[in-house]
Amino acid sequence: MTAPYSTLFACALTLALSASPMTTHAQSRTTTPPAASYSGPFAAPSPLDLHYPQFDRIKDSDFAPAFDAGMAQQLREIDAIANNPEAPSFQNTIVAMERSGRILDRATNVFYNLVGTDKNPARAALEVEYAPKFAAHRDAISLNPKLFVRIKALYDARAGLGLDAIDLRLLEKRYQDFVRAGAALGDSQKARIREINTELSQLGTKFDQNVLDEVNDSAIVVDSRDQLAGMSDEQIAAAAEAARSRNLPGKFVIALTNTTGQPAEAQLRDRALRERLHRASVARGSRGNQWDNTGVVSRILKLRAERARLLGYDTYANFILADETAGNQDNVNRMLGQLAPKALANARREGADLQAMIDSEQRQAGQPSFQLEPWDWAYYSEKVRQARYNFDEGQLKPYFEMKNVLENGVFYAATQLYGITFKERTDLPKYHPDTWTYDVFDKDGKPLAMFIFDPYARATKQGGAWMNTYVAQSDLTGDQPVVANHLNIPKPEAGKPALMTWDEVTTAFHEFGHALHGFFQNVRYPYFSMNVPRDFVEYPSQYNEMWADWPQVLAHYAHHYQTGEAMPKELLDKVIAASKFNQGFATTEYLEAAMLDQRWHQLPLEQIPDASGVMAFETRALKADGFGYAPVPPRYRTPYFSHIMGGYAAGYYAYIWSEVLAANTTQWIKDNGGLTRANGDALRAKVLAPGGEIDPAKLFPNLAGHEATIEPLLERRGLDAN
Repeated sequence: MTAPYSTLFACALTLALSASPMTTHAQSRTTTPPAASYSGPFAAPSPLDLHYPQFDRIKDSDFAPAFDAGMAQQLREIDAIANNPEAPSFQNTIVAMERSGRILDRATNVFYNLVGTDKNPARAALEVEYAPKFAAHRDAISLNPKLFVRIKALYDARAGLGLDAIDLRLLEKRYQDFVRAGAALGDSQKARIREINTELSQLGTKFDQNVLDEVNDSAIVVDSRDQLAGMSDEQIAAAAEAARSRNLPGKFVIALTNTTGQPAEAQLRDRALRERLHRASVARGSRGNQWDNTGVVSRILKLRAERARLLGYDTYANFILADETAGNQDNVNRMLGQLAPKALANARREGADLQAMIDSEQRQAGQPSFQLEPWDWAYYSEKVRQARYNFDEGQLKPYFEMKNVLENGVFYAATQLYGITFKERTDLPKYHPDTWTYDVFDKDGKPLAMFIFDPYARATKQGGAWMNTYVAQSDLTGDQPVVANHLNIPKPEAGKPALMTWDEVTTAFHEFGHALHGFFQNVRYPYFSMNVPRDFVEYPSQYNEMWADWPQVLAHYAHHYQTGEAMPKELLDKVIAASKFNQGFATTEYLEAAMLDQRWHQLPLEQIPDASGVMAFETRALKADGFGYAPVPPRYRTPYFSHIMGGYAAGYYAYIWSEVLAANTTQWIKDNGGLTRANGDALRAKVLAPGGEIDPAKLFPNLAGHEATIEPLLERRGLDAN
C-alpha cells in the first residue's frame, strides 16, 4: 500500500507497553520468579550476531517467566533509583532509568512482534493475561512519587546542571512523559488513571483480536470457479487452497484484508460477487456477533477522554497532539480541511470517468446501465487506466517477482544512495519459514544492522504492512539494529513465483524507508532510538517511495521473471505517467479515515455515543466533513480501524502531515541530482541518524535550508489544479 496506507510502525516495546488488551480469561500465575533466579532465553542478550533472537530456542512457555522476572527486575531497579540516598543527578536518576528493564525489553520485543506476525492461541492467551499486568507495571514506574520527585528536582535545576544538548533533551522529555502519565496529579486522580490504563489495556487487546477473528470469519466462500473470472490461475489456485485449509474441498475462499477496499474487487468480473465482498468488508465489527467492536470502541473513547480531562485537556485529540509536531487539533483540522475539498473534487471527476465507462460497456452489451457503487470502483478504474495508459496490472506483474524487487530494486536503491550492501543469511533461525534474513553492511564494509523480510499474508498475521524493531541501536547499550519489514502479499501456489502488484512494490519501498530509519539511528540513549512523533515517523518511508519508479532503479529490477528481459521502455514510461492516476480516490478515502479519527477524538466525554450510536455517529461525521460521495467510503470504518484503537489514536492524519515533508524532500533530492551518494549522506546525517535527539521539526529545515510548503504535496497528489 502506498503512503498514506502502510500500517503500524513503532518500536516493539512502545507497542508492547502501550498496547490496549482485553478482559482476561486465562488464569493468572501466582508465582513470580525473582530476576536473579531467572535463567531463560531472555536473561541475557542473544549470543547470535547483533543479538538476533534465538527463534529456534524460544518457546511460548518461555514468555511468562521472562515477563514476570523482567518486571520484578525493573521494579527493583526503579526502587533503587527512587530511594537512592544520594542527591539526584543526571547519572544516578535519568541514565540509571535508561539502563533498567533489559530482560523485559528483550522478552516483550520478541513477543509482541510475534503476536503481530504469527499469532497462535498460546500467544493470544498470554497477550490477554499480561495486558493489564504491563499496564500496572507501567503505572508503577510513571506514577512512582519518589522517582518523580527526583526527576522534577533535576528538571527544575536543569539550567545549572551543565548538560549538553542531548542530555538536556532526555531530561526534559522524561519529565514531560511523567507529567503526561499523571505523575503530578493527586493520589485519587492517580488511582483513577491506573484504573483507566488497566481497562484500556484489556479493551485494546479485545479490539485487536476481534478484528483478526472478524477478518477470518468474513472470508468469502465461492462455490464455482466461473464466479472468479478475471482472477489469474495462480490466484484461483490460492483461493482453492484456502478453501481446502478450511475443510471446504471443491470451493474457493477469498480472504479479506483489513481495509475497506479488497484487492479482488479490481479483477472480479462478477459484479454480484464484488458487491458481496464489499458488503462483507464494511460490515466487519458491527454485525452484532461475538466479535462486534462497537461497544469496545465506545468504551475506549470514553476512557481516553476521561484520562485527557484528568490531565488538563478538553479532548483526547488535544492531549495527543500537544506532543506532536502539529501541536493541537485546530492545526490538524485546518490542514485536513484544506485538502479534503480538492481531493473530493478529483474523486468526483474520476467517478464521472468510471460512470462513462460503465455506460459505454452496458450500451455496447445492449444492457441497461447502473450507478457506480463502491464495489465497482477498483474494477472500472483498472479498465479506465488500461484505456488511458494502455496497460494493466496483468502486464506489470511478470516484471515484479518479489525477491527480485527486494534485492535488485529496494536494496539497489539503498546501495546507490547510501553505500550500504546486503548479504542473505541462511544459517539463522526463523520464527516462520516464509521469512528471509540479511546482513546489512555499512559503506565502509562493517556490520551495520540485520534485516528480516516477512512478505506473505497468513491467517495468523495482522493485516497491512509495517516495520518493527527486535533490537534498537544505542551507544549506551552498544546495541546495533535488528529490524523487520512485514507485507501481506498473497502467497503463491507451491512452485509458482510471487508476482507483485505495483501497489505492493511501492509498499515494499515505503516500508524499507522505515527500515533505513532503523538502520541509521545513531543515538546515545535507548529512549531516543526511533522515538519521533507520529506525524514525523512516516516521513522517511514516504520519500523512499520515490525510488520505486525512478528510471534508473526501475530499469534495474523490472525484469520478466521468466525471460529476464527488461520491462519495455514504453511500458515503463506508462507506469511513470500513470503515477497520479486515481489519486482523487486514494486521497479521499484516506482523508475520510483521518478526519473520522479526529471527529472521534475531538468529542468531549459527554458526547461520546454508546455502542448503539457508534455507526450512526460515523455516518454523521463523514457527512459533516463533506464526504457524501457514496462510491468512495473511508479506507477504514470505525470497528476495524486498528490504527486509531492503537498507536495512531488521534494521529492517523500523521501520514499526510509527514507527506508534506516527504514531497518537499523528494523535490530537494531531484533538485540536487537525484540518486547520488552525496544526497544519501545528507539524508542519513540530517534526517535519519538523529532519532529523537533533535526536535524533528528542525530536521527538514536543517536538510533543505527552508521550511516545507504544501505545494509539492498538492502537485504530488495531482491536487494542484483544483
